[in-house]
Amino acid sequence: MNRYFESLRPGDRSLIDSLPGGLFLVRINRVDYRWHAQKPNYEFQFVVLDPRHVKGCFLKARLYCTARAMWKLHWLLRDFGYDSDLLAKGEVDDRALVGLQGVIKVSYATVRGLFLLNLDSFAPAEKWKELSPLATDEPPGAEVA
Repeated sequence: MNRYFESLRPGDRSLIDSLPGGLFLVRINRVDYRWHAQKPNYEFQFVVLDPRHVKGCFLKARLYCTARAMWKLHWLLRDFGYDSDLLAKGEVDDRALVGLQGVIKVSYATVRGLFLLNLDSFAPAEKWKELSPLATDEPPGAEVA
């Protein structure tokens, strides 16, 4: 017997998949460290907080932990408000990353047939209102005059 539960159905992903690159206010939902001999990386799962029309959608991206790519991880940690004492020691606590918020600028690329999300830049969550043309102070559903 098959049972149908509306709340188990994944959200409409067609909207987030059809978006071009841009700015998103996000919260880190999950972080996994993936060890690899040549390219160890952190795999981030972000949940979109704003813009409203894609709120709740997930974005997944990787940041590599090679010597040449560590600057990008450092910038994300700094801009998302990671503990500065741990950052100064060079330590990353995966559990401390979950829940941090910030702004990401993303673009998409196709590499060998794979559709990849690139994290181009980061900013603190407090800068969202000045960075995004879509950010408003009105509650959802309010009309702008």
